[in-house]
Amino acid sequence: MTATPGPAPTIVLVGHGMVGQRFLEALAERGLTGTHRVVVLCEEPRPAYDRVQLTSYFSGRTPDDLSMTDLAFIEEHGIELRVGDPAVTVDRDARKVTARSGLVVEYDVLVLATGSYPFVPPVPGKDAEGCFVYRTIEDLLAIEEYAKNATTGAVVGGGLLGLEAAGALKGLGLTSHIVEFAPRLMPVQVDEGGGAALLRTIEGMGLSVHTGVGTQEILTGEDGAVTGMKLSDGSELATDLVVFSAGVRPRDQLARDCGLAVGERGGISVDEQCRTVTDAHVFAIGECALASDGRVYGLVAPGYEQAETVAATIAADEASFTGADLSTKLKLLGVDVASFGDAHGTAEDCLDVVYSDSRAGLYKKLVVGRDGTLLGGILVGDAEAYGTLRAFTGSVPPVSPESLVLPAGAGAPAQLGPSALPDDAVICSCHNVTKGTIRGAVTEHSCTTVPEVKKCTKAGTGCGSCVKVLGQLVTAELEASGVEVDKGLCGCFAQTREELYEIVRALRITSYRDLLDRHGRDGARGGDGCEVCKPAVGSIIASLAPAIGASGYVLEGEQAALQDTNDHFLANLQKNGSYSVVPRIPGGEIAPEKLIVIGEIARDFGLYTKITGGQRIDMFGARVEQLPVIWARLVDAGFESGHAYGKSLRTVKSCVGQTWCRYGVQDSVRMAIDLELRYRGLRSPHKLKSAVSGCARECAEAQSKDFGVIATSNGWNLYVGGNGGATPRHADLLAQDLSDAELVRLIDRFLMFYIRTADKLERTSTWLERVPGGLDHVRDVVVHDSLGICDELESLMSAHVSHYRDEWAETINDPEKLARFVSFVNAPDTPDPVVGFVPERDQMKPDLPLLNIGLRRTEEDLENDLLEGSTRR
Repeated sequence: MTATPGPAPTIVLVGHGMVGQRFLEALAERGLTGTHRVVVLCEEPRPAYDRVQLTSYFSGRTPDDLSMTDLAFIEEHGIELRVGDPAVTVDRDARKVTARSGLVVEYDVLVLATGSYPFVPPVPGKDAEGCFVYRTIEDLLAIEEYAKNATTGAVVGGGLLGLEAAGALKGLGLTSHIVEFAPRLMPVQVDEGGGAALLRTIEGMGLSVHTGVGTQEILTGEDGAVTGMKLSDGSELATDLVVFSAGVRPRDQLARDCGLAVGERGGISVDEQCRTVTDAHVFAIGECALASDGRVYGLVAPGYEQAETVAATIAADEASFTGADLSTKLKLLGVDVASFGDAHGTAEDCLDVVYSDSRAGLYKKLVVGRDGTLLGGILVGDAEAYGTLRAFTGSVPPVSPESLVLPAGAGAPAQLGPSALPDDAVICSCHNVTKGTIRGAVTEHSCTTVPEVKKCTKAGTGCGSCVKVLGQLVTAELEASGVEVDKGLCGCFAQTREELYEIVRALRITSYRDLLDRHGRDGARGGDGCEVCKPAVGSIIASLAPAIGASGYVLEGEQAALQDTNDHFLANLQKNGSYSVVPRIPGGEIAPEKLIVIGEIARDFGLYTKITGGQRIDMFGARVEQLPVIWARLVDAGFESGHAYGKSLRTVKSCVGQTWCRYGVQDSVRMAIDLELRYRGLRSPHKLKSAVSGCARECAEAQSKDFGVIATSNGWNLYVGGNGGATPRHADLLAQDLSDAELVRLIDRFLMFYIRTADKLERTSTWLERVPGGLDHVRDVVVHDSLGICDELESLMSAHVSHYRDEWAETINDPEKLARFVSFVNAPDTPDPVVGFVPERDQMKPDLPLLNIGLRRTEEDLENDLLEGSTRR
């Protein structure tokens, strides 16, 4: 079959990786998708995905999560995307590309973005069963499957992907080895000192590292499967699985076959416009291209720049690619590693400024010229200053180099803010965005938030390493423009929620009125407060109640006036003015007798019943005056409040675990029950959800929860910051292979640190991305006690657990509290006439037309309707 071009010129893109997708976006930005036919031939069975984050698949991210392709974008711009159908031949004379399916496409412009392929050393046994490469999602799926029957894995190569592969094998439960021919790990990015610091840290994680040796042979058993490796020093290493990660080579065979010039060591030769030196109609970008400076770039940022250069050239705009910044910031097995500029000090007469702390696994080196110019550097263990230091590369920093590498408390390090950076400093190397461009987004395009600046400039949308500096720049520019950046909680308080939490805790303030009068804004003191700060302060006081001597009961005294509608009646308000009742069912486990009680209550009060997503039973349609009566029956049967109405722990879901499931490795139900009973009633900035899965199959969906637990053969893995709501986010791995006690201790710390530092109505997912340092900072605080507050966090949680009281039971046993549960204060025995119901599917639902007209059906009318629907009221 043959597809011939129509009136519009045709651009054919061969390859659809990260660089290929960026090329399509660049075409769309320049309007070229509206004037050209664009055809994409993609070899892999899925569109472009984030290969930089490939290893995150083993932390719970799915292939869909890794996708970088918005199919709506593809459809909107009329792009013809063919996945699983790679180009097999190119006829340059006829300007035709033939795909594997037999499709033939004529082109006016051909762009090759075929990427690279993994280099596998030519050693005997390299193709044996149990040998893999680490490059695509399909590679990871194959490794994951094979690892189920393996105990030991070895990675050939100690570079970036090699270390990530070793971490993945360890995460799969395998004893892991790294074999690196060079004398140190990551020889391209770090020097001897950085390699030593990295080695100590990685060996401390339980991985075995073999440097200075090569792989001579893959040993196999009689069945042809891998049994070990023979190394160049004569030793043998027993292993069931081998992953080759010894570098990549440009994928240029298609170019070779059609006569395009390639470099001596591979790579399609291109000029400064990324046009092949052989054919003006053919371009090459990304890892398959040998740039005009004689280098093949393996980083995504240069590939993006090449993609933008080609799009500009096609649009007849001036653009060129003559080289790129090779600075990188990486997270390897939880260790920060960064290098920038002339990291190895190759410039003449350069000097090194080094700080090293072997015990802490820290290594920082700056390379400076004799005139003080910052030329480059290496950071291992702490790359917090990477964004600022990289931006200063090529200039003389306003402070001494020594002060830039010393840690806090070791010589008063300089704090260089965004104002110290020159306008031409590149903040986002992925998209080549300068400080001046970011400032312009604020001053010229009226951007006032980081998301707005991201959308305007693309800064921070690549690897994300510049987001912290980006936020500092936006705030600094707003302030410099005279825009007051008010970080206060609301119009009543100039402090943030975090600051108010510390004030309440330190001064043991138990009253909202006291807090407002002593610490509110001048105009707010003596007032009534607002609907923003009252529930926020109420939550703070409730979460600290045992520690500050306040009542933990949210309807006690002044606290009752601070609650929103749901907390005010300890139930969820529904659209017709009725309420829902959700008793706690820890871990989703419930005895038949309790099921019967719920059924009888729903029947007797005519409530609509539904199984929730949190493994509970929700009963809808209760009138406000019925709530205490319903609670009393539930409490008598052993139930308590499920806190479905509160900004607190909702549920801890679970699968059936090893007790029933043949795949389970731990008792997930027991753990879920223990966790739910421990954290029930814990008031927090927003609702909390959790789950416990008994194995890696993840039936409880723990990685979509605020804190999720997944069983391993060695204990439990703890994930935090997940969200399955309107803005889904997979949780991040905080710690792994924990004992029961270690797991509970870390969750205690995590939850109390979140409650202490989060903003009002901020979910853990948003908080984790906002807090400076993100997951790394939270891990340092919660796991490593970097702030020295873990004892205090544990104490606060212990106080909560020991002082817990069921709010339903507290209410039904107090006549004064019961008085609030009426529709009309002046007519307590009169039900709300607008709350009505009609039958549907053998149950009842709100009578919404009744709400619109403000009338009330008679009980007789309702009874007749229900009888007709064969239901009982």
